[in-house]
Amino acid sequence: MTSIKEQAAISRLLSFLHDWDNAGKVARSHILDSFIKANQGKTAPELEQEFSQGGSLFLVRLTTWLRLIYMTGSSLDKLLKSIGIFLSAVSSNRYLKEFLEVGGVLTLLEILGMEKIKEEDKKESIRLLQVIANTGRKYKELICESYGVRSIAEFLAKSKSEETQEEVQVLMDSLVHGNPKYQNQVYKGLIALLPCASPKAQQLSLQTLRTAQSIIGTTHPSIVDCVLKVLCTMHLEVQYEAIELIKDLVNYDVCQALLKGLVALLIPSVKETSKPQPKILNDSSVPQFTAHLPVFLQQAAAAKAIGVLARSNTSVAEELLHQRVVHSLMAAMGNTDHSNSQRQASLTLEYLVQMFPVVEEHVRRSMGEGLYQLFLSNAEDLYMKIDSIQADILAANKVDVSKEGRYGRKGVTEPCGPSGGAGAAVQGARQAGPGVTLTATPPAPGGRLRGARGSCRLARTQ
Repeated sequence: MTSIKEQAAISRLLSFLHDWDNAGKVARSHILDSFIKANQGKTAPELEQEFSQGGSLFLVRLTTWLRLIYMTGSSLDKLLKSIGIFLSAVSSNRYLKEFLEVGGVLTLLEILGMEKIKEEDKKESIRLLQVIANTGRKYKELICESYGVRSIAEFLAKSKSEETQEEVQVLMDSLVHGNPKYQNQVYKGLIALLPCASPKAQQLSLQTLRTAQSIIGTTHPSIVDCVLKVLCTMHLEVQYEAIELIKDLVNYDVCQALLKGLVALLIPSVKETSKPQPKILNDSSVPQFTAHLPVFLQQAAAAKAIGVLARSNTSVAEELLHQRVVHSLMAAMGNTDHSNSQRQASLTLEYLVQMFPVVEEHVRRSMGEGLYQLFLSNAEDLYMKIDSIQADILAANKVDVSKEGRYGRKGVTEPCGPSGGAGAAVQGARQAGPGVTLTATPPAPGGRLRGARGSCRLARTQ
């Protein structure tokens, strides 16, 4: 027989459930306020003690009411928080299973797509999905099998709250970890988000894509085109994340396509730069290149990305030279309609000139001595100093470094020719024995390249 104390507890539970069953919306709202205040952070055993081992009886009432009212969008915030107390409690596996058995995941996903429901309520729904996903692999699979990736991605793209979008990113990151069966689905969903209109969604998707890419290890063919299109953004935080992802992608099988695409962006197609402008832009007070701004932003970002890649990996820099990047960078420097394109292209070209003697020779010859010295004096500000003729010289350049067989680097020891001049130096070093070092010296400014792109000299080490 139950003790008097247990009977009193059961009586209190039955009275509480009776009050809930007979309460209207306002009364139930007050009940939820009291429940949230009294039980936030409690463990499952503590909740069972509070409800005299009948916590499931209250949870089933909460989930039933959720399914009845979620389409109306009223009183969802408190209801979802109350359900969250049960699902997030320590040792709450029983509560979680009971919630899932009545279609809890599908209800939460449907909430994300309802236009009438407030953003705050949708954020609570995302938090519950986080709790479910963090419980284990089979729960992540359940969310994905319920078309969760599509619903969550669409909500991320449409959400107007950055705080809510960050919560969605946490959920997407959880779904890509420890979910081998559906991690590719999450990966593709993140790629599909890149063209969306929300800068915050683009930024968060790019961040999560870097994580997903390292987990999956292979690339999807569409990722190159999608990432390159993001470079036309006006938002620097999005551009930064795109370039960071590009830095990762050069280590995968899409490297060639990525570098080729970046170089192509330096010279926008005639089709892109000759699109008809809106009538409002025919006003003389409005800059006439405004319609081309996305293309020029993309051009500047591509020049910046190429510079970042070239500085971080010499092999990538040499591959870019094969792609005629010098020609394209000089053409971008001649784009007087967009100063940042000129600036970024000039800075990247400056590095290549400093790094590769063959680039220095071709650039000097193409620019002419006057313009080249102006370029050397301050590459970053060159766009403010050149005139229209010099800009035309840059835009119409015919530089083709790709025909060179090898690209010697400045300050790096290289094998020199076997005979005459450099070859004699090699032979002398061999005869001199240990303690003698052969170094390659770049040619003096204005001098012509000889032999192995510079002269060789002997230096005795101490």
